Amino acid sequence: MTIVTIHEAKTHLSRLIARVLAGEEVTIARGKEPVVKLMPLKEPPKSKRVLGTLKGKIDLDKGFWDPLPEEDLALWNGESGN
Repeated sequence: MTIVTIHEAKTHLSRLIARVLAGEEVTIARGKEPVVKLMPLKEPPKSKRVLGTLKGKIDLDKGFWDPLPEEDLALWNGESGN
């Protein structure tokens, strides 16, 4: 964990943001008293998605690609099934 003063944070804010986005914890202190912690708004992606990772692990029913029955299709289109 990195602790910086408010003055250092104002001077090097973009560098500190880059460090936080890389996973580092940064705390800003007023004098020696920690007052705030910089943190990303959302978690960075852990890894890129790899296509084909479920190949051979999922089996689709033979009728998966068949057209929907008319009453189901009407419901998907927002029509009443009557």
